[in-house]
Amino acid sequence: MYHVPVLLKESIEGLNINPEGIYVDVTFGGGGHSREILKHLKGGKLYAFDQDADAVDNAKDLIGPNFTLIPANFRYIKKYLRLNGVDRVDGLLGDLGISSHQIDTPERGFSIRYDAPLDMRMDRAIDKTAADVINKYSEHGLHSILGMYGEVRNAKTLAQALIKERINKPINRTSELIEILSDYAPRGKESKYYAQVFQALRIEVNEELEALKDLLEQSQQVLKSGGRLSIISYHSLEDRLVKNFVQQGKFHGDAEKDLYGNTNKPFHAVGKAIDPTDEEKEVNNRARSARLRIAERE
Repeated sequence: MYHVPVLLKESIEGLNINPEGIYVDVTFGGGGHSREILKHLKGGKLYAFDQDADAVDNAKDLIGPNFTLIPANFRYIKKYLRLNGVDRVDGLLGDLGISSHQIDTPERGFSIRYDAPLDMRMDRAIDKTAADVINKYSEHGLHSILGMYGEVRNAKTLAQALIKERINKPINRTSELIEILSDYAPRGKESKYYAQVFQALRIEVNEELEALKDLLEQSQQVLKSGGRLSIISYHSLEDRLVKNFVQQGKFHGDAEKDLYGNTNKPFHAVGKAIDPTDEEKEVNNRARSARLRIAERE
């Protein structure tokens, strides 16, 4: 297994599993959440999505009549469920962001700890890499993604510096990027700064926020009435999208109303957002920024 699943008990309980129901784990990864869901099924079925080819090997021991792995991005959930003969499901679980396996595989280029090519593709079949973003985007484009996706405070200055550096020599490795970043990182907070920049590049390469929006919009079409959505996010950008969609039925602005003034919302929140306990944060680094939101389909 790739990692200790975050908020495992809480996220599974949030699904309110019917042993004969149909469930989807949209982020199979190391398979921790999927394995736990399968323990609760008797006659039910689990479909799991993962765009990373490495996940296929990790699912080999689970393939059977009650489990199907779909090697695709979860943004195509409706299409692939239909291809498997499924129109409606009882619950959907998502553990967003990057897996520990991806971080701990040096050649993938996700980690600030290793010298590696600036890759950062979760699906290695796509063309765009982090090196492409760094070396080909305009100053405005770099400024935007660093500020928006990495919440980097000196995003404009850093974008200008990257443009200047790449004129002399392409920036193709993580070590080359970190060497440049070291001149702009706040003292004592270098690692956090590097991680923010890497996060921005990773989100851009994998179109993570667009994929999450696609998933949430389609979830209202694939979940049965009373079906549960259980989503774990790892930074404010993801959490805000999930929160707004559950509360307002859209990603920005107020909920829409019908002619009679009734709010058109596909979901209602089940309880408040759940954060990991101090004990879980202590034993699992990945849990430190995690937040779980549970919602029920109207």
